[in-house]
Amino acid sequence: MKENKKESRANILARSESAVRDREERLRAILETAVEGIITIDECGIIESFNRASETIFGYSANEVIGKNVNVLMSTPHREQHDGYLENYQHTGRAKIIGIGRETFARKKDGTLFPIDLSVSEVKLSDRRIFTGFVRDITERKRLEKEILEISEREQRRIGQDLHDGLCQHLAGIEMLAQVLAQKLAKKTKDGSDRATEIAKAVRESISQTRLLARGLSPVTLESEGLMSALTELALNTEKIFRVRCMFNCPEVVKFNDHAASTHLFRIAQEAVSNAIKHGKAKKITIHLREDAGHLRLRVSDDGIGFPRNFSTSTGMGLRIMQSRIGMVGGSVTIERQPTGGTSVIFVAPKHR
Repeated sequence: MKENKKESRANILARSESAVRDREERLRAILETAVEGIITIDECGIIESFNRASETIFGYSANEVIGKNVNVLMSTPHREQHDGYLENYQHTGRAKIIGIGRETFARKKDGTLFPIDLSVSEVKLSDRRIFTGFVRDITERKRLEKEILEISEREQRRIGQDLHDGLCQHLAGIEMLAQVLAQKLAKKTKDGSDRATEIAKAVRESISQTRLLARGLSPVTLESEGLMSALTELALNTEKIFRVRCMFNCPEVVKFNDHAASTHLFRIAQEAVSNAIKHGKAKKITIHLREDAGHLRLRVSDDGIGFPRNFSTSTGMGLRIMQSRIGMVGGSVTIERQPTGGTSVIFVAPKHR
């Protein structure tokens, strides 16, 4: 009888062990066949697992990275600051990326930087916790986004040039005709002459507005005088067109010779200003530009109604375009609610790519 009980317990234990092995094998199979890179690290940032997709994405074999700090896969400045992120999370419980998907840059084995879509989750075990990162290489997606933005940029410049060289010239001709008509009517009827003069004045104002729009679509100042001058002009034109107070603040001269990156930053500021007026109902907007430790920091602040607390930066076409543009120059975007009301949109981009 006792032998039967022992045999029964042995069978139960064997079945349990077999079930555990089956679950482990299924989990291993899922991890190894997943199309996303899946990486697990411990509380100190040491890599514990590295699936096959991660090997393809990063160029490392699992044996080369397991046991190493995960910062070997990161780009600057996250590479140097990652341990601090983990320590801060353990002390404060405030997570910056855990549970939130984000786009960032990673580093391959050969040192190549490439864009990834990263999401991190936390798993609490009985005696410790681990973090799982899900990585997707978005190089091709970024290439397509870049092409779309370049096509959009060319089309904007074409429309701006057509407005300036075509419509403005046409309106100028109408203004001259109205002035001639006013001179002819002056000899017959003063009221008619005054009306013709008013028409000429209205057309002249339309020409001025059209030229401002044309310069916004095709910022000649950006090409000839640089980012600082273009942002100064953006602030002035915003005041003229939208009748809101808009200032450009740049404490020190910022020299930036990368025209493509300058164009992206200018369009980003333009979009942020437009959002502040259209969605934030702002009456005062400030554009800040400064250089800090090899990075350009562009901030657009307003006194508007601000974003709702449950706002997600992934919503809204304008914000998605801004995120794409800042991603093109290897930068990042942060949106903050100001304590006094309003919103600050902060863009950080490396000066040398």
